[in-house]
Amino acid sequence: MKRSRSLVFSLVTAVVAALGAVWVAMPAFAAGVTASFVKTSDWGSGWEGKYTITNGGGSTVDGWTVAFDLPAGTTVGSYWDALLTSSGQRHTFTNRSWNGRIAPGASVSFGFLGSGPGAPTNCQLNGTACGGGTSPTTAPPTTAPPTTPPPTTPPPTTPPPTSPPPNTGLPKHILTGYWHNFDNPAAELRLRDVPAEYDVVAVAFADATATPGAVAFAVDPGLSAALGGYTDADFSADVRALQARGKKVIISVGGETGRVAVNDAASAVAFSDSVHALIQRYGFDGVDIDLENGLNPTYMAQALRSLRAKVGAGLIIAMAPQTIDMQSPDSSYFKLALDIKDILTVVNTQFYNSGAMLGCDRNAAYAQGTVNFIVALACIQLEAGLRPDQVGLGLPAGPGAAGGGIVAPSVVNAALDCLARGTNCGSFRPPRTYPGIRGAMTWSVNWDVTNGNTFARTVAPHLKTLP
Repeated sequence: MKRSRSLVFSLVTAVVAALGAVWVAMPAFAAGVTASFVKTSDWGSGWEGKYTITNGGGSTVDGWTVAFDLPAGTTVGSYWDALLTSSGQRHTFTNRSWNGRIAPGASVSFGFLGSGPGAPTNCQLNGTACGGGTSPTTAPPTTAPPTTPPPTTPPPTTPPPTSPPPNTGLPKHILTGYWHNFDNPAAELRLRDVPAEYDVVAVAFADATATPGAVAFAVDPGLSAALGGYTDADFSADVRALQARGKKVIISVGGETGRVAVNDAASAVAFSDSVHALIQRYGFDGVDIDLENGLNPTYMAQALRSLRAKVGAGLIIAMAPQTIDMQSPDSSYFKLALDIKDILTVVNTQFYNSGAMLGCDRNAAYAQGTVNFIVALACIQLEAGLRPDQVGLGLPAGPGAAGGGIVAPSVVNAALDCLARGTNCGSFRPPRTYPGIRGAMTWSVNWDVTNGNTFARTVAPHLKTLP
């Protein structure tokens, strides 16, 4: 989520559809350690690829680099769980901070989207051939994209779990909004001036410190100056004022430029301890994980469980992943959500700044800014393990709030209706209804106020009509 003055946004422009898997063997690495490639989706003009690095040897691998060539006319788009550098048609992926060590018998993977008909060749793992056979001499077979609209009813799937949610004192359906602890072209607000329609206010943001995993928060000097003086004491009083009105106030960690890294046991402890200290100091009701530069699900789960043990069952734990983070339960963010499902409050995916994405039917890519996009992508989470009360719809509050995916609030209401009641759907219909769908989130309160409070005044009353 954006905090800077300039409105520069990352747009994921992938158009993906899962129409089967095509395996491509790569040439050989040193004994026991291999990198294998699979096209998990192929729609003719593009594809989704996945590399898996497997340690079949007897010693731990400490860091990895996978490099390969793509033929002219084939390019790499979005990618995840690795870092990328490119030189011409040579692309080099290196491990992130949390997935560089591979124990004997273990494996890690990363993925990316390709545009064009080609496939990787001349693969090298840490400078040596990747292993697993020889490179194909011809491009792998592809399947043409569908030329007819996707079916109106996706294939039936297992009903979502119905285990009870944690006791956080929240309404059944909630509206969450982010409050800016910085000044930018949106209206500056004191926390106490957040409109009454919001049930949860996420304070953006707590930032990383010099200690790995630790975070800190204080009222931004630029915001204070813009408001004619606003102190930490004023802010703390405003937290209590909102809570007296029945609202919840949580501290959001990260944001678009956030660099909080929880990658080992020590940083997990530092995260838990520092967030707990902020809760004690300011009275926050919980924490929101908005890490848009990757996370380690194992150690972040440890940190959040430790924090909950300190605070108690009333702790709100929210997450705000990007759409690419919730395409598959195997992705880091989705895995974290499932790993802490028993203590997780809500996942408010950012259904914007995205480009086209697969829905739960895995049959077509849906364009952002539509009811189909919101419903089909929310359906992935609802059908892949999260309870309906753990799924919220995150949308921009209006012009200026995002670079793409801005919709009228009526579109948000239609998506909620489609998911909760099966009404007001587009051409895509989910396999079932989810009356417990948690609600909506917007970036941000400040942008909504700038645009006349239209989002909150339209969506909040509608949430009260849901089953």
